[in-house]
Amino acid sequence: MEQTQSLWQFMRQESGKLLQQTFEHIGLTFISLLIAIVIGVPLGIYITHRRRAAGAVLGSAGILQTIPSIALLGFMIPLLGIGPLPAITALFLYALLPIIRNTYTGINGVDPLVKEAAVAMGMTRRQRLFKVELPLAFPVIMAGIRTATVINVGVGTLAAYIAAGGLGEFIFGGIALNNTNMILAGAIPAALLAILLDFLLSLVQKMGRGKRRTMLWALPFIFLLFSSFYVLPLGYSSRLLAGFTPEFMGRSDGDIGLRVVYGLKIRTVVISDAVMYKAAFEKKLDVISGYSTDGRLKTYDLLTLDDDKKIFPPYYAAPVIRQEILEKYTMLAPVLNKLAGHINDSIMTELNYKVEHLGQTPEKCARDFLIKEGLYKDPAPTVEGTIRLGSKIFPEQYILINMYAMLIRGYTGLHVDTKTGLGGTKICFEALVNNRIDMYPEYTGTALLAILHPQTEDVHRLGGDRDSVYNYVKGHFVKEYGLTWLDPIGFNNAYALMMRRSQAQQLGIRTISDLAIYLKKNKL
Repeated sequence: MEQTQSLWQFMRQESGKLLQQTFEHIGLTFISLLIAIVIGVPLGIYITHRRRAAGAVLGSAGILQTIPSIALLGFMIPLLGIGPLPAITALFLYALLPIIRNTYTGINGVDPLVKEAAVAMGMTRRQRLFKVELPLAFPVIMAGIRTATVINVGVGTLAAYIAAGGLGEFIFGGIALNNTNMILAGAIPAALLAILLDFLLSLVQKMGRGKRRTMLWALPFIFLLFSSFYVLPLGYSSRLLAGFTPEFMGRSDGDIGLRVVYGLKIRTVVISDAVMYKAAFEKKLDVISGYSTDGRLKTYDLLTLDDDKKIFPPYYAAPVIRQEILEKYTMLAPVLNKLAGHINDSIMTELNYKVEHLGQTPEKCARDFLIKEGLYKDPAPTVEGTIRLGSKIFPEQYILINMYAMLIRGYTGLHVDTKTGLGGTKICFEALVNNRIDMYPEYTGTALLAILHPQTEDVHRLGGDRDSVYNYVKGHFVKEYGLTWLDPIGFNNAYALMMRRSQAQQLGIRTISDLAIYLKKNKL
């Protein structure tokens, strides 16, 4: 096994990428805050003079605050697409409530006698606002800005899911890759950034009354300066833009392998696999990392580039189950193995297509397939015992886990508790080894590279052979974790690079080597 890399070693190795992501994170945070200040402070001032509107404005901002951040980003995608615009919009909406509320509270909290004195001195409303009310309300307003800043630094990590960059790229990549160092490399700087910004703003908040009026005018320019950090990071200057999942970015059979083996230097953004296929179809991305059995290949007419240098190992799917469960329920292994050999690549692609494009539920898709194959049985009389099935968070896993649930209910009568959508490899695997679930479908390539982390010479020795890789991971899982790999289902859901078919044909690109050569010849 590979020697464990320390967090410090990992952060030094990835220092360039870490610095770029930190700049992006600062930029996203301050762009959204600047917009929120420009809109939120005047709105807070307005409702101090229009008390009837205060309830509606604060209530609306409060409702936006209650929407889960990942859901809000999801709402933004159909309207604004992917990239920084939906991320900035979502962060801006989250920052509005504390800024509006504190502006409203701060101005209303100014001593009425002071306001009366300003009126008695003949000040206009505008003079009272800028010379009396805002300077006196400044500490309260700054408290709202501090709150909004901390919120946006935290929520900003989710921007990586929609190709907007930031420190979330390391966090989600680490979750998917079972890599604690990668998670911490994103989480620690994000936490430190929130603490640092909150501290610096607290110093501004505590400024003396004489400096407050100057700071009221200077603060937007300071935020504008930090907003420019988003455009400072430099990437590859290729004509094409690639969208890779967080997991793909950190794998030796992903972006790392492409750069080392193919010399592929392409400008990349990190993006969730939930939106990358559509982004390619809509010409927002030119190259994506996909899965060879994904139904969206057919939906969006994407071409899989030939992996002519064979960096992607076999990814044959099979159920992984705790050994003690097999010993407790001896009838379980033969039942689960009934699915083995029934699903090849084309069948799995078609099943995924039915769920992803035609809108069938995973349950219906699974049931119809089992009936067609003569494997379906109505649930048997229940017996004592429960099997907990888990799955990752994409349709193929939902389909498979429903098939296994139906087989268990039909042939054993055992109760089945399904825990679907557990996220990436790390979450599913940790749930399995920590006795939170009993089984989930895994892929041999993922087990080899993302869980076992073998020496490079061991990977080369296996040579990408299907049976050799399967036997290797099966043996090590039993020995190291007490987990058993059952028989392979039959399909190979390997990683792949994809392009729009029309674009690939126009550029004469059929293989990954063709893509690498094109990029070298056509840099801006």
